[in-house]
Amino acid sequence: MDKQPLRERVWDDLEESGVARFPFPPHGRIPNFAGADEACDRLTETDEWADAEVLKCNPDAPQLPVRRAALRAGKTVFVAVPRLREERPFLRLAPEEVPDVDAATTVSGASDHGVPVGPDEVPHVDLIVSGSVAVTESGGRVGKGEGFADVEFAVLSELGAADSGTTVATTVHERQVVEDDVDLDDHDVPLDLICTPGRTIRPERGPRPRGIDWGALGEETLAEIPVLRRLDPR
Repeated sequence: MDKQPLRERVWDDLEESGVARFPFPPHGRIPNFAGADEACDRLTETDEWADAEVLKCNPDAPQLPVRRAALRAGKTVFVAVPRLREERPFLRLAPEEVPDVDAATTVSGASDHGVPVGPDEVPHVDLIVSGSVAVTESGGRVGKGEGFADVEFAVLSELGAADSGTTVATTVHERQVVEDDVDLDDHDVPLDLICTPGRTIRPERGPRPRGIDWGALGEETLAEIPVLRRLDPR
């Protein structure tokens, strides 16, 4: 199945079923959902969470409990600047640098409290938590369609901050877990952990993209993202 019809179907279902939570509508975004706290709790019960010291987490509403849980557990969290538009495209939220965890972990609060760093300043990332619109039990992930989560992984992978020792996870509602055979791209990053409010899914890891797929990036994307221009070998 193509990604966009799947996105629209899941967004519609979350809204019509009453599962979607603020911000509304769920369409066009990583949708927030009832049970996000419980899905986070399942993630925090895994060995991968216990072993992780450094996380990269998306800034969206459904993963707010993940960011707060990580800081309260003494973990350092890196959040990407929207659209990677800054020269230092990641914000570091370290427990010893954040006086107010609740304020610092909101979408706007990360910008106020996070320390901007370049990708070469990001240490090895043990756990990446990505927001999702839809996922498959085999580990396929469909985001909202802009591709920035995959670009972030590619940049960190290019610089050695993400590798085979990095776990990639997501928290979603059960209604976002689909049985469709989704048409995924070579640069899509497969999931190692899928946590819903009711269960934890551990897909067999599929092939991961190695570094940046320069051929898949358009000139507009390169022009908008400073770190890509800096790393571009062409």
